[in-house]
Amino acid sequence: MAHTMTAEDLFQDLKHMPATERQKFFVILSTNAFRDEDMSHEQLFGHLAGDEFTAQEAVEYLEISMSTFRRYVNSGNLTPSSNVGRNQMFAVKDLKKFKRAFDHR
Repeated sequence: MAHTMTAEDLFQDLKHMPATERQKFFVILSTNAFRDEDMSHEQLFGHLAGDEFTAQEAVEYLEISMSTFRRYVNSGNLTPSSNVGRNQMFAVKDLKKFKRAFDHR
């Protein structure tokens, strides 16, 4: 008898997956899951408008490498909105604005 995976099982597996593989998974999911739907950026990410992302989450959202992201931060093109301990946090609204400008280059 085949084992059925639950959403909780998948979540636990994703937590243990290396970051690069997790990123690939979400790229595959986003490009295939919504292929037949014409969803706007607001429909997909609107609920995050007031949130902050960690540097790693920002890298994944912007679809750039960590070294490129750090260059943008060091040059002042991206500015952390707050610090939580030693972690810099980045406002989603600022990342969205940056991504739009970046995509139009």
